[in-house]
Amino acid sequence: MYDLAHHGDAEAGPGLVDLAVNVRTGPMPPWLAEPLARSLADLARYPDPRPAVAAVAARHRRPDDEVLLTAGAAQAFVLVAQALRQARHPVVVHPQFTEPEAALRAAGHQVSRVLLRADTGFRLDPELVPPEADLVMLGNPTNPTSVLHPAETIARLARPGRVLVVDEAFADTVPGEPESLADRRDLPGVLVVRSLTKTWGLAGLRVGYALGEPALLRRLAAVQPLWPVSTPAIAAAVACAGPQAVAAAEQIARRTAAERAHLVARLEKLPGVRVAGEPASSFVLVRIDGADRIRLALRERGFAVRRGDTFPGLGPDWLRIAVRDTAITDAFADTLAELVTDA
Repeated sequence: MYDLAHHGDAEAGPGLVDLAVNVRTGPMPPWLAEPLARSLADLARYPDPRPAVAAVAARHRRPDDEVLLTAGAAQAFVLVAQALRQARHPVVVHPQFTEPEAALRAAGHQVSRVLLRADTGFRLDPELVPPEADLVMLGNPTNPTSVLHPAETIARLARPGRVLVVDEAFADTVPGEPESLADRRDLPGVLVVRSLTKTWGLAGLRVGYALGEPALLRRLAAVQPLWPVSTPAIAAAVACAGPQAVAAAEQIARRTAAERAHLVARLEKLPGVRVAGEPASSFVLVRIDGADRIRLALRERGFAVRRGDTFPGLGPDWLRIAVRDTAITDAFADTLAELVTDA
């Protein structure tokens, strides 16, 4: 039995170097901080999402009616689960973020799982998804594996009569977003879910959006609470959809790729540490015999990492490690080296 409600923030704590939460930490750029601050003077009015909808639509070259703002990507999964109660064969592709399945189960769905395998690098095989599945949910790049599936592989899952939900919360951590479906309008039933949480450090603000066919978005909006996105969150969405933000995100993604390569290189030198697949995002999944014990030992040494045994398809020998700057990575790798050498 997997604890689908467990998330990385439960691992973090005072005095710990946080390698468990995949949210970038760093100073907020002025082009984001300033409109956020200005929005606080406008809280007496009800939120107006139209400027953010227009900005996101322009960002992804879509009409406004193909954008739905949400209180973070997590709310989008709840909306899908509630709006599509008639789905007969919902399927979740694992290992992945557990909230989509948790939301489906909370809404009364009977969920089937497709488990990708470590020995294939957790790569997606569309043939594993049953043809009768009328609701399919997967991530790209996938949390916790950090695997980036080819867009055309995912596109093979799209078909009339099926809703295909692609969680792209980490898409902007990949330089150029080469495998994103966010700008694709030719695939039937595809719903792309995006988040502004990760790159811009806005986990506490709760802002994201869904992209898809207008009829599908209207069904999601019908079960959404009134004024679901706050005025500051709307201001953030406008700022983060602009050209300056897109260019800045690309620079951050390239820096993250270099920092990830450094982390992977350090990990691959350690005895008994196996890096899963080909990591492409801001975190890395590793397998270590006795990882559950090592995680606790790391915590005693000041490092919080994400346990893997709450993800369907993984177990107690898996850990997820966030990409940080090279100085933090070196300190962490040195500590991990002592622990695996003594094991």
